[in-house]
Amino acid sequence: MPIYVEKKPDVLIGEDGTRTDGRSPLDLRPIKIEVGILERADGSALVEWGGNRVLAAVFGPREVHPKHMLLPDRALLRLRYNMAPFSTPERKRPGPDRRSVELSKVIRTALLPAVFIEKYPGSAIDVFVEILRSDAGTRVAGVTAASLALADAGIAMRGLVAGCSVGRVDDFIVVDPNHDEDMWGDVDMPMAVLFEDRKITLLQADGPLTVEQFNECLRLGMACCEMVYELQKEALRRPYVMVERRALGVA
Repeated sequence: MPIYVEKKPDVLIGEDGTRTDGRSPLDLRPIKIEVGILERADGSALVEWGGNRVLAAVFGPREVHPKHMLLPDRALLRLRYNMAPFSTPERKRPGPDRRSVELSKVIRTALLPAVFIEKYPGSAIDVFVEILRSDAGTRVAGVTAASLALADAGIAMRGLVAGCSVGRVDDFIVVDPNHDEDMWGDVDMPMAVLFEDRKITLLQADGPLTVEQFNECLRLGMACCEMVYELQKEALRRPYVMVERRALGVA
């Protein structure tokens, strides 16, 4: 079987700020969100973000198995992040690996402050995040999708959690790094924010930033998370608007 080898672009970002996918440094990739797409799940959401395709499903609150994991005073929030074997150009081996275990914990930690787990004592809430296609930024797309799936399931929440990444490519601060920038850029900084109180629940960085650069990344990341949050709210409202329009006889 031939080995898939990626080639680094000659230029990641032009002198005028043009990126390899034609965006400016402050442009997000196209985002499309749908909720309630899985009939057999209590809640679900599909997020298409650039080339990413991320499906989240929620089951629960339900009985805890195995019983020794039961928490008498709160719900057990469990999350599994998984990349499909066909999600990357080179086929991925099925099953959990070190990265998927790590990102399962990262996404769960980002969501936990949003959920009123104390309202569901002795039960389990299971969240599954499936990466159908990977194109950089799957953890923030996963947080975004999982938060919506929880809301779609009717789980009591303090607010939605929206995610977005920012980064540094040469001397440019860019939002929503693409695959090339994620692979060969200088810094990637994924973050997630719990709205309405604008609490940061996820913040990571994999490279050096000056204080000024970090503050700029944080400012732009908050702004981008807020744009994603508006798309989340719109996606949650859309099914009810359609029902209302049909009830009024509006096409």
